[in-house]
Amino acid sequence: MLHIYNTLSRAKEPLKTVEPGQVRMYVCGMTVYDFCHLGHARMLVSFDVVQRWLRASGYKVKYVRNITDIDDKIIRRAVETNRRLSEVTSFYIDAMHADERALGVASPDFEPRATDHVGEMLNIIKRLEDNGLAYQSEDGDVNYSVRGFPGYGKLSGKSLDDLRAGERVAVSSGKRDPLDFVLWKSAKADEPPESKWESAYGTGRPGWHIECSAMSKALLGLPLDIHGGGPDLKFPHHENEIAQTEGAFGGALASIWMHCGPLMVDADKMSKSLNNFRTIRATVAADSALSDEQAAYQPNCREAEMLRFFIVRNHYRSQQNYAPDNLLDAQNALDRLYQTLHNVPAEPLEIDWSHASAQAFRAAMDDDFNTSGAVAALFELSSEANRIHSSEASGLLRALGGLLGLLQTDPAQYLQSPSRYQSGGNALAELTNEQIETLITARATAKKDRNFAEADRLRAQLQSSGVELEDKAGGLTQWRRA
Repeated sequence: MLHIYNTLSRAKEPLKTVEPGQVRMYVCGMTVYDFCHLGHARMLVSFDVVQRWLRASGYKVKYVRNITDIDDKIIRRAVETNRRLSEVTSFYIDAMHADERALGVASPDFEPRATDHVGEMLNIIKRLEDNGLAYQSEDGDVNYSVRGFPGYGKLSGKSLDDLRAGERVAVSSGKRDPLDFVLWKSAKADEPPESKWESAYGTGRPGWHIECSAMSKALLGLPLDIHGGGPDLKFPHHENEIAQTEGAFGGALASIWMHCGPLMVDADKMSKSLNNFRTIRATVAADSALSDEQAAYQPNCREAEMLRFFIVRNHYRSQQNYAPDNLLDAQNALDRLYQTLHNVPAEPLEIDWSHASAQAFRAAMDDDFNTSGAVAALFELSSEANRIHSSEASGLLRALGGLLGLLQTDPAQYLQSPSRYQSGGNALAELTNEQIETLITARATAKKDRNFAEADRLRAQLQSSGVELEDKAGGLTQWRRA
């Protein structure tokens, strides 16, 4: 049985869904004002693996991941660049989708935008006001009265005296308590017209936290089976979501709360606020000179899968450290799996769950999506396939890898793709594929003419450019980038 660590209970629990065999999962998505960085990649890939394993386990999954397309940072970006809000958000949504395609992240079943659900947000605010949990201050903002909700702090484990206003919530003199957070922001005269809606509370826009309360209930109902997000959302965002939804409707917002671990740079979490981030596109785009004016891009398949593997081989809750050496190590490890598939072609097959490695894979994934253990099972299969030259073991390796979104590229295409993340790797390989094929043809001609010195020279030239050759029977030469 699948067990999942629940942030709320601080323990692993068996997955028990509201409707047997069906999972309703909501994950907080992006605020689209800039390109996604590697910390976002971890969240995207982690919950992609979760939904893949749920489906592989026989569950019917309804997966919702929202888009925040109205926010102070979006307004600021629109004003700075003299663009409409919709232009800013559409561009960065397209860029986010390009990142997802590069990383093999499947689209969620629903991807609601906050601006399409303002009516539902206002309805929840009215219910909170009727329940004595919301009030309008003199500055026109509508705030949530935190001390009126007895369960506040249960997710983060903080007492009210320990808590402080969230980083996205400016403390204003209109609040009754500094911990109160905004549900509806009164419009300012200099803000773009696109950022304003009419309401019973005057012209304004929704606060950040109310957006997810409205979208999750509208698309999935209550309670959710799983609610997930990045590590920084536990407080204040998810704590405030609980207060809003449970304060308005009673009952529980979600049965299980999941949070992936942080991606660290030295001792700090990777984030835009600390300016220590690296974007996904800068890490995996085939064109190293990709313009920031271009949303879509062509990924380098070898580097993109390396980044996914880098994330997947660590448990989703663990703290993960970003460093160039760690990417190089991930590239070398993934290369070894693909070399197995190249040397021992995989036989297409259905997964035999009675196989020892398949059983180990399933046991790991059923233990709170332990992808680290699942990847270890892949390497056991790789060793078996190489040791006995078994196409069945290679086929099982590829099939199980597919459940993690790995090992689905043609091995020759993968191994012949350049990578900046390999031993001695340079910007993007000195030789093109066409140049390599030309040199291999020239070497074959030299060998045929018994000019072995020239053949050895050409082989050495290729090796110096990071290209390894393997001569096969019948005069065939296969190659890969080292």
